[in-house]
Amino acid sequence: MDLRLTGRRALVMGASRGLGRAVAQTLLAEGATVVATARDVAAIEAWIGELPAEMRHRASAAQLDLSRRSDINAVVERMEATGGIDIIINNSGGPPPCKAGTVQPDTWAAQFEMMANNIFYIDTLLLPGMIERGWGRIITIASSGVTQPIPNLALSNGIRAAVIGWSKTLSAEVASCGVTVNVVIPGRIHTDRVDTLDSVAAQRRGVSVEDVVRASHNTIPAGRYGRPEEFADTVAFIASDRASYITGTQIRVDGGLIRSI
Repeated sequence: MDLRLTGRRALVMGASRGLGRAVAQTLLAEGATVVATARDVAAIEAWIGELPAEMRHRASAAQLDLSRRSDINAVVERMEATGGIDIIINNSGGPPPCKAGTVQPDTWAAQFEMMANNIFYIDTLLLPGMIERGWGRIITIASSGVTQPIPNLALSNGIRAAVIGWSKTLSAEVASCGVTVNVVIPGRIHTDRVDTLDSVAAQRRGVSVEDVVRASHNTIPAGRYGRPEEFADTVAFIASDRASYITGTQIRVDGGLIRSI
């Protein structure tokens, strides 16, 4: 299937590793031009350098720390100077594990600023160009915790739920303009983030990481963790012309992990 992404311009956040990197690389493979952003620009430049030449010339890296408005403004200025962006992949990464009753107000505020408010800010700055061109995709990478809260991830569960509400509201406002707004929800995809969470869980329970992984696999009907490439393929489809009638929804890529209908 031709996803018709050749010539489309994508901004991918959190692209130094994990799901962000997988999405950026898949969009490049499908013909898009990608600006990959993260705090660790060197890591992005490293994987760009390993790409085939045909893909490498369509990839570039940019510094973006979502806690800093100066970074956001610089990226937006760069995008606007080169014709704007057609596809935005919102990916804020995950906050530290914690229990809901232990989080201090300042921590909530700081994490909300980075994971929600500044996502709203950068998307709002880039949205007018999409509307003017009559085509755009805003895709947010969330977490299964927005559907089924994950123990010990109170910050993620709470803040990402706010982003879901914003996405659904925005989708109705811009649907007639050719702009779709969707959320893609990963389950247990095998990334460094999942490895970290498994390690934290093992220490907390006093068991081995292998025991945690085995138990986690047993909760997934597919019987395994997903691969980043499997997740990225779904995002690429949602970003394409082929998904032009899909908006305002949440799409799970979780191997059947979430049991609710």
